[in-house]
Amino acid sequence: MIQMPSCEKIERRKLFVLGCLLGAAVFFLLYGFAPLDVTNDAWLRGGYIEADIQQHYAGWLFYRQSELSLPFCFSERINWPFGLSVAFTDSIPLFAALFRLLKPLLPATFQYFGLFTLICFALQGGFACLLVGLFTRRLPAVLLGAVPFVFSPILLERTFRHTALAAQFLILAALYYYIRGRREGRFFYPGLFAVNCVTLAIHPYFAPMTYALTFALLVEHVVFHKQIAKPAALLAANLGCTALVGWLFGLFSGGSASGGSGVQYGHFCMNLNALWNPVSRGMERWSLFLPAQNQTLGNYDGFNYLGLGMLLCSAAVALAMLRWHRTGLLGWLKNRFGLLFVVACLTVFAVSNVITANGAVLARLPLPGFVIQLATALRSSGRLFWPVYYLIFLCCVAGLLRLTRHQKQWVQTTVIGVLCLVQLVDLSPALLEKARSFRPYSDAGFNLLNQEDSSLAALLDATEGKYQHLVALDPLKTSGLSLALYTADAGMTSSDTSFTARYDEAQAQQRREEFLRAIRGGELPADSIFFTEQEETFLTVAQAAQEQGAWCGILYQQSGDGSRTPLVYVIAPGLEEFSHPMAEEFSEDYPLHLANYSDDFWDHGILSLNLESIGRQEDANKVVLFYDTPFARQKLDGATALSDGEGGVYPILDVSDQDAGWLMVTLEIDDAHRLYGKDGLCKDLEALS
Repeated sequence: MIQMPSCEKIERRKLFVLGCLLGAAVFFLLYGFAPLDVTNDAWLRGGYIEADIQQHYAGWLFYRQSELSLPFCFSERINWPFGLSVAFTDSIPLFAALFRLLKPLLPATFQYFGLFTLICFALQGGFACLLVGLFTRRLPAVLLGAVPFVFSPILLERTFRHTALAAQFLILAALYYYIRGRREGRFFYPGLFAVNCVTLAIHPYFAPMTYALTFALLVEHVVFHKQIAKPAALLAANLGCTALVGWLFGLFSGGSASGGSGVQYGHFCMNLNALWNPVSRGMERWSLFLPAQNQTLGNYDGFNYLGLGMLLCSAAVALAMLRWHRTGLLGWLKNRFGLLFVVACLTVFAVSNVITANGAVLARLPLPGFVIQLATALRSSGRLFWPVYYLIFLCCVAGLLRLTRHQKQWVQTTVIGVLCLVQLVDLSPALLEKARSFRPYSDAGFNLLNQEDSSLAALLDATEGKYQHLVALDPLKTSGLSLALYTADAGMTSSDTSFTARYDEAQAQQRREEFLRAIRGGELPADSIFFTEQEETFLTVAQAAQEQGAWCGILYQQSGDGSRTPLVYVIAPGLEEFSHPMAEEFSEDYPLHLANYSDDFWDHGILSLNLESIGRQEDANKVVLFYDTPFARQKLDGATALSDGEGGVYPILDVSDQDAGWLMVTLEIDDAHRLYGKDGLCKDLEALS
């Protein structure tokens, strides 16, 4: 094993410390000190940038109240009664476990997301300096070369949005050890071993990224040094220790790829324009110079904008290398075949089988079902490009350093400085927006409970202390995060799975059906409050629940145009009375609504599409669909017409229940789309006898 000279170790430590200071300085420049106030959680509750950070904070709040156990990070209060690891709420398991152990010392309100992000920025700077320091010993050039890494657009884009994904220093560390390993003829570094292990304790998406670079190092070492046993044993040991860390921090506790966002591999893919498209979620403008381009599907999660400085630099360096160093470049690439292989694999996986360019889907390449299922475990595939992204950054900086290595120091420093200047000026709109974002910040934002005249907040105030469990009869995609924060604050459990990244869908659905059967069977639990955002689910049990003394109704929220839209349906056992301007209690006068169902033939509950293929052209826009609920059956039994409440009365010609779960009603109407209002919602329909 090659021993590093002590003076070289000292030099590297110095670079690392200076880089950490640089990264910390950038954090304070952009975000100030507000995120480091552990008792300030307003920005978390309000959903800084977007609501996902509420998920991260809610996971910590639930886990803080849970019993300590092995594995760590498991909370029986989430996904009740089965429980789930807060690894699946992206709550940074390493920090969640650490501060859960320190719970007796913590203040009543405590958040660690600001501290975690500061550490990420510091380590980003530290490893960036170590990386650049591999190509020059000139300190000014090293520090300037690290600047693009700490102002990396993909780092800034994830910060306080998907907080755990700000730990991109893990990628830089793996890249650093890869380059050192190739230079020193080594394949084992304790630091690289630790980096691979810790990925699962922060966020599992980092594991394939760091292991890809580790694999490249090991494969190249095997080929060039004719050793296979020791590298293979090291890889096996590293994988085993990583799996152990994953178990220790709850990665194998209750999560499953079967439940989550409901989309498959290929949706959150990387657009072919990603490197020069300054468009992401939650930011008005990334580039001062380049225009926003179209995207499609979930391309926003494959954000990989390089910045104008890096785009120009990559083109200039590539041309210069091809012009003056073509032979050496080809030899270098040949000797890095392992790295080129993982670069190709990561890029192909990021682009996915759904190939998109601008706003178009160019192709959907067929893949076997089991491949799609496996790949869906990493369905946000655009993130897997990040090692390639940072390799492009490094090639740009290292290329400039190589091209100017024989120049005076001030010339080299000036060249790198120009790169930084162009990069930062281009990113200045985003940097200014980030700098303003915490000064000041309200806890309203995406939190439905803190919005003006909130019917949901009023209902929860009226039922405070009454229930032990919040039961979601369907995943609460709109209200779930706000309710998760409330439930955690109230010391309740939650069966809602909408705020978890992974869960066992079959298990959760079975439990929901058990609750529905219990309510219909007259066994309404008095210690639970029930929510659903699906009207059809509500109507299957509302009458039965009301007969058992529950308040049943719908809560609305006010839209930007002043109209009200349905928010959530509630069943509150034992609540005798509740009134609010934005709430409506269920009664026999409750209106009918068409099923919001679409497929190859149905358009929002109206039979109107592709009817030639089934020989029903005469029924076009005349047959409407209702969910088959006790309420709908009661209303339609003996009904002769439907009224839209605006003067339109449409005779009923036929009611059919031949398709299980549905009631199909044929109307005497020219076009049933008139049953929808201008707001896109079905009008309140009344069955006339």
